[in-house]
Amino acid sequence: MQKIPTLFRRDPGDLRRVTREVHPACQWVLDGEGAPTRKYDGTCVRLDESGAWWARREVKAGKTAPAGFEPVQTDPATGKTVGWEPVAQSAFAKFFDEARDRLPAPVPGTYELCGPKVNGDPERLGEHRLVPHATAEEFEDVPRDFDGLMTWLRAHPEFEGVVWHHPDGRMAKLKHRDAVAST
Repeated sequence: MQKIPTLFRRDPGDLRRVTREVHPACQWVLDGEGAPTRKYDGTCVRLDESGAWWARREVKAGKTAPAGFEPVQTDPATGKTVGWEPVAQSAFAKFFDEARDRLPAPVPGTYELCGPKVNGDPERLGEHRLVPHATAEEFEDVPRDFDGLMTWLRAHPEFEGVVWHHPDGRMAKLKHRDAVAST
């Protein structure tokens, strides 16, 4: 799990805002490549090939990682390390168990854990669920330019944002809050 880059560079003077400058690793989105899908507002979990469930975890610089933590990537600017911890020891373990019990046939991959006790239930599910990222809703009408994207995101506050998936595995994201903060 690599951290998904934001489509546009952040404003160094106000990191809540994005600039019009395209992140170099994301130019492919503006070139018309990749499929735009819904970004769900929850917390990421993963089922590995051996059947073990993991929760995404971020460890701040200078802090001790939890037992069993598997680091994936460290941000050189902030020193934060993102990785996976066993879901049973995560803060969302109880809600994960409820969601897993509702999942008919889990397959290895990543999921978004959403529900009433996860970020205040912005998805309005009313119960805890695991949403497979592999089956995320695909959007047909998402523009691929700065002004068009900002307008589209502001017009769709019901979505956390958009994640573009390139056929080669690359991803890029843009959140609704990026559009609101950058106006």
